[in-house]
Order: sequence, then structure tokens, then C-alpha cells
Amino acid sequence: MIRWLLSGDVPRQPVLVVVLAAILIGLAFTPFIFPGTRTVDTAARICVFIVLVASYDLLLGYTGIVSFAHTMFFGLGAYGVAIASRNLGAGWDSILIGTAAGTVSAVALALLIGLFSLRVRAIFFAMVTLAVASAFLILVSQLFAITGGEDGLNYRVPQMLTPAFNLGDFLGQRVDGRMIGYYLVFTVALALFLVLLRIVNSPFGRVLQAIRENDFRAEAIGYRTVFYRTAATCLSAGFAALAGALLAVWLRYTGPDTFLSLDIMIDILLMVVIGGMGTMYGAAIGATLFILAETYLRGVMGWAAEATGAIPVLTDLVHPDRWLLWLGLLFILSVYFFPSGIVGRLRLRRHER
Repeated sequence: MIRWLLSGDVPRQPVLVVVLAAILIGLAFTPFIFPGTRTVDTAARICVFIVLVASYDLLLGYTGIVSFAHTMFFGLGAYGVAIASRNLGAGWDSILIGTAAGTVSAVALALLIGLFSLRVRAIFFAMVTLAVASAFLILVSQLFAITGGEDGLNYRVPQMLTPAFNLGDFLGQRVDGRMIGYYLVFTVALALFLVLLRIVNSPFGRVLQAIRENDFRAEAIGYRTVFYRTAATCLSAGFAALAGALLAVWLRYTGPDTFLSLDIMIDILLMVVIGGMGTMYGAAIGATLFILAETYLRGVMGWAAEATGAIPVLTDLVHPDRWLLWLGLLFILSVYFFPSGIVGRLRLRRHER
């Protein structure tokens, strides 16, 4: 059963199995093990970003396409939910309509970009996507009446997903709308990740890998590389939009800085590289490690600064305001010691044995 769910891509390396199992169990039981608001919010973000990073890995790691427009598709899903909920009211129908509209828009825009740009060299395609994403960000910021501009949009969600909703107690924990919302995010994210895993392990996914390795050879043996690249771009955009819709439902807020900024695009790239390109499991590990570091590294450094108060130079180095410096250093070390990513390194060790 597990092998079928994982589409035959079973992580046989023992350390990888333990790490992935720890992530799955930790996310599944976060509201009971760490019931605080901050920890549950962090876990929900990890769930969403696992799907977002995995969808980008479908494009970069499996197809070899470099795109800087992924946050645009992510934002389209979020704004679809936000605009629908703002105009149609706080109902499940608004969420479904907004999600469908955002996803269809993302796929249509990806199709348009793919048809006009995928015939050019990789670097030119990357620049085209960067230009389109930048133009979209400016457009969203200026359409204040529709998108809320720089301030973004606040909106209501169904009462079942609000903290005021109370379903009773379970295992000593109050089951409120926040917990129901978290398990909605967790369940949908897990389902989307398993679908992505099935796609990359299908014949379609193997053709994408062949194109990544040598597109001229793939075209020579009869595969229409432009068609497969365009299909991969559309699939990647659709899953990114679904991830954006999930985060929009969880946050009940959608704004340019939260969904469309270039910083988020860079974070996605870092997560892919840390986890390992061309491995769906790498997306799960990279997203988890990065978001945990981003969320808690500053607090850990504050504790370290207090513990080393008697050592002036060391205290300055571990000051909480320098958390970005240490996050960058951790990234450099991870790339140096794991050039193929964490999952790639673990699988290489297994083959060496």
C-alpha cells in the first residue's frame, strides 16, 4: 500500500526514511505535540511550501527549466481565493470558485509564456519569466480597487475555519476552527505532494528527465520537447496556484509581499538546492529545514547571545540581528558539503556502499 502511494519511489536509504518519517509524523501531530499558535502556523507554512517547492522542482529539477515566475502563479491562486471571498462572501463556494479561477488563470498564463518563450535558450526564457513576474507584481500593486494594492486584501473564511468555532475536545486538546483549518491544509498538501510524486514517476516524468539530460537526443528519438516542456510548465503553475490558495485560506490575508515578492522566489530556489534538485523528497526536507531555520534561528541566537554575554566579540557575532548572516552561512555550508542536495548526498552514500 505504501509503495503504491509513493508511486514505487520508496526512499530506501535508512537515514532518509527516518528524516521523512519524522517530518510526516511531526506535521501530522503538530497541534497535539506543539499546540502553540506560532508552531502550528509554522507547520502550516511548511506544508504549503513543500507543495510549492515540489512544483518548482518539477520544472527545474526534472525538466531543466529555470523560471523566475513561480511566485506569480503562487500569487494567482492566493488572489483568486482572496477576491472571490471578498466579493462572494465567506463560504466554501467562494473558496472553490477562487481556487478554480486562480488555478485556471495560472495554467493559461503558463501556457502563453511557454508557447512564446520555450523555443529560446534557457537563459532567455529565465529573463522572460523574470520580466513577466515583475510586470505582474507592478500590476497587482497598482490595481488597488481589485487587489488592495500594496496593502493587500483581508477577507473572511467559513466559520468552521475560525478560532471561534468549537467542535469539542480530543486527546486533551480543544478542537477549534484553527485546528480544522490546519488539518485541511495538511491533508490537501499531502494529497498534492503524492500526485506530484506520481507524475514524476510516470512515463511522462521520465520523458521530462530525458529532456533535462539531453533535449536534442530526446527530440531525435521522436519526443516533441516543446510540448513536454510546455506541459511541465503548466502543471508546475497549476500546483503552485493550488499552494497559494491553501496559504490564502490559512492566513485570511493576501498581499504582494506575502505571495509575489522576489524574496520568496529566492527562498524557493534555496529550498530546492538544499533538499536536492530532481527529488520530490528533497522538496520536503529543504522546505522544512529552511522554514524552521527562518522561524527559530533568531530566537536561538538570542539565547546564545545571553549565554555568551561575557565574551564581547562572540556576543556581537551571535546577536539576533545577524540571523540572516548565519542563515546565509548555513546555506553556503550545505551547498559545499551537499552539492547535490541532502537527498542526493544520502542516495550517493547508499550507492557507494
